[in-house]
Amino acid sequence: MKVGFISLGCAKNQVNCEQMIWQTYQAGYDVALGAEGCDVVVVNTCGFLQEAREEALTEIAVLTEEKAAGRLQKILVTGCMAQWWKEEIASRCPQADGFVGVSGYEKIAEVIDQVMAGEHPALFEDIDAPVPETDRVVCTSDHWAWLRIAEGCDNRCAYCVIPYIRGKFRSRPEEAILAEAEELAKAGMKELIVVAQDITRYGLDLYGQRTLAQLLPKLCAIEGIQWVRLHYLYPDEITDALIDVIANEPKIVKYLDIPIQHISDRMLRAMHRRGTGEEIRILFRKLRERIPGLVLRTSLIAGFPGETEEDFEELCEFLLEYKIERAGVFPYSPEPGSPAAVFPDQVDEDIKRRRVELITELQMRIMDDYCTGMVGQVVPVLCEGYDDETELYFGRSPADSPDIDGLVHFEGEEGGVSPGAFYSVKITNTYDGDLIGVLYEEEEAP
Repeated sequence: MKVGFISLGCAKNQVNCEQMIWQTYQAGYDVALGAEGCDVVVVNTCGFLQEAREEALTEIAVLTEEKAAGRLQKILVTGCMAQWWKEEIASRCPQADGFVGVSGYEKIAEVIDQVMAGEHPALFEDIDAPVPETDRVVCTSDHWAWLRIAEGCDNRCAYCVIPYIRGKFRSRPEEAILAEAEELAKAGMKELIVVAQDITRYGLDLYGQRTLAQLLPKLCAIEGIQWVRLHYLYPDEITDALIDVIANEPKIVKYLDIPIQHISDRMLRAMHRRGTGEEIRILFRKLRERIPGLVLRTSLIAGFPGETEEDFEELCEFLLEYKIERAGVFPYSPEPGSPAAVFPDQVDEDIKRRRVELITELQMRIMDDYCTGMVGQVVPVLCEGYDDETELYFGRSPADSPDIDGLVHFEGEEGGVSPGAFYSVKITNTYDGDLIGVLYEEEEAP
């Protein structure tokens, strides 16, 4: 019996899928990524935005056709959309054979047994329960892995339904995180990406205080791990002690993903975000001063209910002044169940689209300036492979997080460069947001 997995959505979802793969493999099933040649397919869905839900429904529709043609026996739907939109999936995807929410994924093998026996399980356990500790099969890369340190969220932003889907914020015990990191290092992982909905809150529920600043040096001390990357830090929780750790630990890459969503005080209040625009400005200036070479990433929402042209112009001026190297901008999506979905003064869709286009164009100019400024510099690069089409090796610098940022393409002698190793690369050119370079030294960089 062969079970295929399709994982959609965020890093936390990917970790859940990797844990389900391990559980399924341990139960004696053959396991694959994708649906081809499989008897059962598990679709691990994202439910955060309408676009993500439509992607999941499209995947399920394709599988339904495969099932009708006799090439697939069973379909299981898991994850955030199964949790929050169970009625919609049940009505639109009647061919689905079972459902598992965001809790209970460690029981996936039992659920597979049930559907193969002709049952139609629907497993939705306590979303506020402690995070289950289970092994996983890393599927992202042979060289880097997500390291989830907490689950859920307590921030209750007006536009977001994550707390209702994934529950309250629950930190994993420090000893469990460090044990997993040790295993990942033994498996050959060179980079760990520390992730949670809000890593700056880590430890508050377990230890009565925020302890990310105490956890990070212990992660950095693990032999074999060379880069530690941080996603996502909320701006109002970044303390001086945490800044000192980030600045002084050489293994922590000087790249911080800090979602701010907006800079206008009016918008921040309406979004139920803590802090003010001026406090964000002060924080970003402090981070630049105390962490040399820092690259900042953020996420922004355009067209939130009540956003005026003046609010939008303030956001554009902020980006131009502070030159955030990496930014993702999204049109506001009124998610059913979120407070903002029923706010007055909803912004017209055409205006949202125009504002997203304007910020995207502005951000592209900022990114192009950043890339141009990198020409002539030597950067460490974690090699990820070789591109036969360009005849260049490619990898990521400290400024590049997987899948969302650019790549560094570089020349190297065949057989002299190995994926998973670090190299010093001198940047010689740029192309469409990526950097082009040559090996600066033949030996592996530290």
